[in-house]
Amino acid sequence: MIFPLIAMAAAAQVEATDPPAGYRLVWSDEFERDGPPDRAKWRFDTEANRTGWYNNELQYYAADRLENARVAKGRLVITARREALTDAADHGGQRYTSARLITRGTAQWTYGFFEVRARLPCGAGSWPAIWMLGTEGRWPDGGEIDIMEHVGNDPGVVHGTVHNRATAGTSGNGDRITLPSACDRFYRYQLEWTRDELRFAVDGRTFHRYRKAGAGAAGWPYDRPEYLLLNLAVGGDMGGRVDDQAFPQRFEVDYVRVYQR
Repeated sequence: MIFPLIAMAAAAQVEATDPPAGYRLVWSDEFERDGPPDRAKWRFDTEANRTGWYNNELQYYAADRLENARVAKGRLVITARREALTDAADHGGQRYTSARLITRGTAQWTYGFFEVRARLPCGAGSWPAIWMLGTEGRWPDGGEIDIMEHVGNDPGVVHGTVHNRATAGTSGNGDRITLPSACDRFYRYQLEWTRDELRFAVDGRTFHRYRKAGAGAAGWPYDRPEYLLLNLAVGGDMGGRVDDQAFPQRFEVDYVRVYQR
């Protein structure tokens, strides 16, 4: 999520990826209680509001604001709105609001099978993401795993990408899969992370692999803990042109599940 996708891997595969045999559920949020997100599991990330968010993004990430992040009817709904919260102490001049939820400080994992069932927004300028960041080292040395990224200016095209020092950070190593109904129905966005490979899939269909190679820690910082992020950015280098008439935009998450051996 930190930088736009540039490098692409091979074409999509059709290999199945679901919770492997021998794995058990170790963490989840089923979003069963209406109201704000569970603070025992999620925190709001607002650290760059005053200075402006990365990649020339245009949103202000609000904390504890139901208009931007709420649980309702069994789903987490992150909503991006065309509005300016000029009274906020950390407002940086943004004309859009949204939310960025993270498990940093509440949960982190090394290896596992991650599954997030979600429905994506498709308005021009929307940029939802399901991703992970390393808890050790500065970016990109800590490693980044983008399980799902989608931009409304290219509707139905979902990206899975890895960023680290060996991929030159911004360039990344990834691929894409086309889901024409990604904004109309829920899909299961999946990552299988082992000692030797990162495997990206949607509804059990693998579309990208990133394997441990000979680049050392520069190419494989993925033997250390990472935490989860869910956010809906607006515009920016990857999000592109923003259609103000398309707002509000909703990123809906049915559940988040983490399995390990």
